[in-house]
Amino acid sequence: MNSEQRQDKLTLYGRAYDQLARALKNYPEDMWDFRPGPERWSIREIIILITDSEANSYIRCRRAIAEPGAAVMAYDEDQWARGLGYQDQDPRAALELFKHLRQMTYGLVKGLPESAWSNTIDHPENGIMTLDDWLVVYANHVPEHIYQIQATHDAWLAAKRGQPGNPAESLFRHIQ
Repeated sequence: MNSEQRQDKLTLYGRAYDQLARALKNYPEDMWDFRPGPERWSIREIIILITDSEANSYIRCRRAIAEPGAAVMAYDEDQWARGLGYQDQDPRAALELFKHLRQMTYGLVKGLPESAWSNTIDHPENGIMTLDDWLVVYANHVPEHIYQIQATHDAWLAAKRGQPGNPAESLFRHIQ
């Protein structure tokens, strides 16, 4: 990735919280627990997932910078959702945590020297990833979930009208 492309990704990465908060204003909180199907996620669960993913991202980034080549853990997002009771967690608290984790990491990475971006981590499912690879994944993570949230809302509206929901959510599998 060249420096201009990286800067574009960094800008997207740095704006994620504001983009997510702005998007969530479009969806009434009384529908945040609606599930479009038995194996699909509610908006509440998506928010908690985003935050747990960000916590993992926070560590992965720091390992790539401070311990190049270090192994990082994977996790099963469905198992985390069940085991950690995503459906009962506070989405507002999760959004605040996401905001602070993202701000801390953005502050760290926006000033990294060019040489740091080739640092790597070893992900058990994705193999060797450079810091540039990490940036691409996490710069795109929130926009992908905003699309998923919109699909959930569309399914909720369709359910209210007695119509089948939007299958778009099934498109979403991402780095764990």
